[in-house]
Amino acid sequence: METALTRLVGVRHPIVQTGMGWVAGPRLVSAAANAGALGILASATMTPDRLRDAIREVRSRTDAPFGVNLRADAGDAPDRVRILLEEGVRMASFALAPSAELIAELKAAGVVVIPSVGARRHAEKVAAWGADAVLVQGGEGGGHTGEVATSVLLPQVVDAVRIPVVAAGGFRDGRGLVAALAYGAAGVAMGTRFLLTSDSTVPDAVKARYLAATVRDVTVTRAVDGLPHRMLRTDLVAALERSGRIRTFGHAVRRAAGFRRLSGLTWRQLVRDGLALRHGKQLSWSQVLLAANTPMLLRSAMVDGRTDLGVMAAGQVAGVIDDLPSCAELVERIMREAEEVLTGLSGLGAAR
Repeated sequence: METALTRLVGVRHPIVQTGMGWVAGPRLVSAAANAGALGILASATMTPDRLRDAIREVRSRTDAPFGVNLRADAGDAPDRVRILLEEGVRMASFALAPSAELIAELKAAGVVVIPSVGARRHAEKVAAWGADAVLVQGGEGGGHTGEVATSVLLPQVVDAVRIPVVAAGGFRDGRGLVAALAYGAAGVAMGTRFLLTSDSTVPDAVKARYLAATVRDVTVTRAVDGLPHRMLRTDLVAALERSGRIRTFGHAVRRAAGFRRLSGLTWRQLVRDGLALRHGKQLSWSQVLLAANTPMLLRSAMVDGRTDLGVMAAGQVAGVIDDLPSCAELVERIMREAEEVLTGLSGLGAAR
């Protein structure tokens, strides 16, 4: 199925595997790429050296196109951009909008730039700055999210910009892909659906927790870092919501210390990254620290398998997913379902 997205990035199918911290590593990214989707490597939880190694590992596993997700507001963003350019990566995505200067630098080097946004005005801004496409996440999506549903936000953005739009938030099958295309999108991006595949390195016990979840078990909370964060409701999330300010601050300091050791960041860098997330928001100092080291909370679950000590970002679709296909099986199934839906719609039109 050819769309503006497949032509832009050179993949066979208009499907994107999003850059999830601790989840979107070389194994998942290469499996998604080999299946014909666009795999995106998550770099925010990697040291720069590990990022370089991970890019090379993906290359050793696939000849297909893939991308790297970056945090534009991170203090070492220039170093990571340099690694992308040196390693010949041809696509970069961003969780937060990159600057016009950074977009220009990447485009001058032949890199396709696809920022993620959660509002029409943000899409208009990055499009004016020269972004090649934009990924739009509706409120159903996992992790940091907004309040506007994909079905409302997506057509707004499609009507507002003249670059390819990728739809995210609530997608898991071929019906969703066809719906997104009908709204004018050039493809869909999925995080939770790719997390719940046999190619994902997330521990089996954690996957089982996701599969057991109902739609009501997926919640949005500000207790983790002061920002709206969609995740599975767990005892830890409930405890954070009940915690007082002193206890929360102590928890934040302990987590921050762990992430500082793992990432190699100094305390000054850690606080600076937290303050970048605080910009324009009313966050307490404990929330600033939690915002900076949320990756540690995610790591506890996604790497260590400690669902009691970590958080599990989740889109609402987690409540309706009940299997663990390989990436190849998943992508093939989505495309088959999409063709069946399109054929059915064509037949409906002929009948009229």
